[in-house]
Amino acid sequence: MQTTTLYDQDFHAWAQRQVELLRSGQLAKLDIENLAEEIESLGRQERQELRNRLGILLGHLLKWYYQPEARTKSWAATIQEQRRRIQRHLQENPSLKPYLAEAIAIGYEDGLDLVNIETPLNPQQLPQTCPFSEAEIFEQPIDWPPSSASPS
Repeated sequence: MQTTTLYDQDFHAWAQRQVELLRSGQLAKLDIENLAEEIESLGRQERQELRNRLGILLGHLLKWYYQPEARTKSWAATIQEQRRRIQRHLQENPSLKPYLAEAIAIGYEDGLDLVNIETPLNPQQLPQTCPFSEAEIFEQPIDWPPSSASPS
């Protein structure tokens, strides 16, 4: 018969108990296996967050460059927002910087999916690997309204 632990019954209560044990120095009473698993999971979540944000950013950059006639203020705002959030995420998690190239490659695949869902573009006709340099991804100016717009 398998016993149900606090970890299985009430995660929040389990987490609070682990905090109490850590703060009081009762290390021998810690649920080491589950605690290690949860800490490891936190690291995976940070990597996932980076990949997800890059997917959104790269999808919008693809839309921006391959559908210039359909550019919107919303696309420009999304590009700016994702750039800012990714930069902040990397500042808060500098150990992710060596993972950035791999995250861009994975995020680009998600960006192609976004293009497929949100535009009439055929993702098979777009580059199958990320065509943007890091400078283009994070620093290339995105003008809104477009500088070619005539004043009214």
